[in-house]
Amino acid sequence: MSAFLKTRAGLIAALVLFGATWGLTIPLMKVAVSTGYQQFGLIFWEFVITTVYLGIVSRLKGRFPKLTRDHLIIFVVIALLGTLIASSISFIAIRQIPAGVYSVVISLVPMFALPIAVLMKLEQFEWRRAVGIVLGLCAILILIGPDASLPDPSKAIYVLLACLAPLCYGLEDNFVGKFTLRGLTSVQALLGASIVGLIIITPVSIATGQWFSLAHTWGPPEWSILFMSLLHGFAYTGYVWLIGRAGPVFSAQVAYLVTGFGVFWSMVLLRETYSSWVWLATGLMMAGLFLVQPKGEDHS
Repeated sequence: MSAFLKTRAGLIAALVLFGATWGLTIPLMKVAVSTGYQQFGLIFWEFVITTVYLGIVSRLKGRFPKLTRDHLIIFVVIALLGTLIASSISFIAIRQIPAGVYSVVISLVPMFALPIAVLMKLEQFEWRRAVGIVLGLCAILILIGPDASLPDPSKAIYVLLACLAPLCYGLEDNFVGKFTLRGLTSVQALLGASIVGLIIITPVSIATGQWFSLAHTWGPPEWSILFMSLLHGFAYTGYVWLIGRAGPVFSAQVAYLVTGFGVFWSMVLLRETYSSWVWLATGLMMAGLFLVQPKGEDHS
């Protein structure tokens, strides 16, 4: 199996697996909020499950994260941008808009990451990629503009709110690119961030009255919380592994798959249907992603 993963076919299979897994978490989010669970309570359990899962992985590997000043900074930034803020926004937005529409919005990550990287002098300005960003903006305008794009046009504000989640991910990506993980593996970084995030979110969820117990008979929302957290942890660490194995240019193609599988899983599991405006927005977003992706050779 390890030999297969070193081949290009194996790397493509891994890319599809991680994209399909990440895309599956989107309709699971929709189910998780379906019975009234609020964002802080959901994030609490997401951190608990991720901490247990990654703690077991770290124990098996014998490599727990060390707590240094630089590592603590990394843990706090990833916890805040990658989960506390981004997930809070996502849970609020996906309660109001179709999961498939959210799948299109979340693909804005590289389009936000690029101008931030240019401002931080991590990337050079290119007109081709600038056009890609404009196409992504057009896709969002289509989603919030025509009456036919959303089942309830009054929910358009939640599409704009959802755009803040990929902005957070774009900031997180550039922070890691600039600051680096300082010797941490992806598992160690996410485990440390989950522990720090759990310390932060526990009093917040209790103080706001959003904490809830899972010590009762489980239905679809509870199982969705479990699988959403496990799949996210698997896909995130797998994606970082793929960057190290195949390079950032090859790995960045996962954005197409997350959006495509997010729409597909939402249609299959939630039986969502979309207007022609949503499909047009999806096409523009895919074209924008194609232009925004960096040129270059991978070492795959």
